[in-house]
Amino acid sequence: MTRTTIIDTVTLYIFRKGRYKFMMPSTIAELDRVRKECKAMLNRRAVASALAAVVPIPGIDLGTDIAIMLQLLPAINRKFGLSPEQIDELDEATRVATLLIISSMGRQFVSKVITEEIIMLLLLKAGIRVTLKRMIRFIPIAGQIVSAGISFSAMKYLGNQLINDCAMVCERVIRKS
Repeated sequence: MTRTTIIDTVTLYIFRKGRYKFMMPSTIAELDRVRKECKAMLNRRAVASALAAVVPIPGIDLGTDIAIMLQLLPAINRKFGLSPEQIDELDEATRVATLLIISSMGRQFVSKVITEEIIMLLLLKAGIRVTLKRMIRFIPIAGQIVSAGISFSAMKYLGNQLINDCAMVCERVIRKS
């Protein structure tokens, strides 16, 4: 277990116990730091997704992708201070402004409770990649390598989209205050 994985695990444990809560970044510098941390977390999870795609057991890659996203998407929202619980704890003016920004931008996955249904919607959004990955897997060796690459890129695409959406919301809130 790497140092950052241990830190993520301990932070998540402390967050769940209610002893510490991430706050929304209050400066652009803090926002950039959080964005970097989220991209590093995303890279680790994308590699795990790619490794699962190499395993020649049908269905294990999709199950792994769903499990990774069920963990990753709420973690990204928490890092940016945009989980539903964190938004509820903001002062009234900031909470209203944040929710208005999120709704005006039409962002589906910022500040949402992530469920398997939402994950399936995300996978449908990356549909061509997922379909191609499922078909190409059955070509020995080369198919598994290509499948791993597709899995990695699909996970990066979806994660980067959420990171950019969260950063955009936080930036607009920072500029308003």
